Amino acid sequence: MRGQEQLNERPKVEVDASHQYGDLVVYKRLKFAVAANEFICICGPSGCGKTTLLDMLAGILRPSEGAVLIDGRPANPKQQSISFVFQEPSTFPWLNVRDNVATGLRIKGIRGSEMVEKVRDIVEMVGLTGFESYYPHQISGGMKQRVAIARAFVTDADLILMDEPFVSLDQPTRERMQNEVLDIWRHRRRTVVFVTHNLEEAIFLGDRILFLSAKPARILAELPIALPRPRDPVSPEFMALRSQCMHWLHAPSGGQMPAQGKLNHTENR
Repeated sequence: MRGQEQLNERPKVEVDASHQYGDLVVYKRLKFAVAANEFICICGPSGCGKTTLLDMLAGILRPSEGAVLIDGRPANPKQQSISFVFQEPSTFPWLNVRDNVATGLRIKGIRGSEMVEKVRDIVEMVGLTGFESYYPHQISGGMKQRVAIARAFVTDADLILMDEPFVSLDQPTRERMQNEVLDIWRHRRRTVVFVTHNLEEAIFLGDRILFLSAKPARILAELPIALPRPRDPVSPEFMALRSQCMHWLHAPSGGQMPAQGKLNHTENR
């Protein structure tokens, strides 16, 4: 029984890796972990290698040294269910909304009434009911990104990677999408790694924020977000956290790195 408890306590994702392209060192012994169903945000300066990190987490890029593990096994999209949401909406123009959302389910071999029910539920959750037969050229950019998010969550993936998915949206749409993603995440309980340059977005969404330095990137700070949800971006507590984030976002890469203990996972959902 104790062995089963220890198994359940193992992080969903474990990273202990270095990577370089020729003489360019992107990461040197980058080490962190992500708990099952945790929503973690990653911030850092432009060009520090955040997208490279997502590629390693997705298993489409093998680190030069070390390993990236999901459930104790090397990240491999052929063996694990890993979903990716990109900066720009990645819809298939020849498929309507319903079939775009169902793409991952078809790949996993899910058909018939089970697929119909899963698609219907997630389409309703992202507010696209009534648009199932529309094609990408007939809907807005925000709606296309809703399609991409629905497709990522509908498969109940082991890991969902999101690379600044709202960067091209206007502020009102961005705020709506942030709330919708949190709502989906609360209902479907998936592990999410979310890359963003927006500090308010990271504080609003995340259980925890990791701050990366410039290349060769390392973790400068790990900031748990203990605020209850829903979070008020203009509250004193939120603004105090933003001030801390500003400190680490602009910290020199040679600055003192906080001690890294075991996974600090807050129960604030």
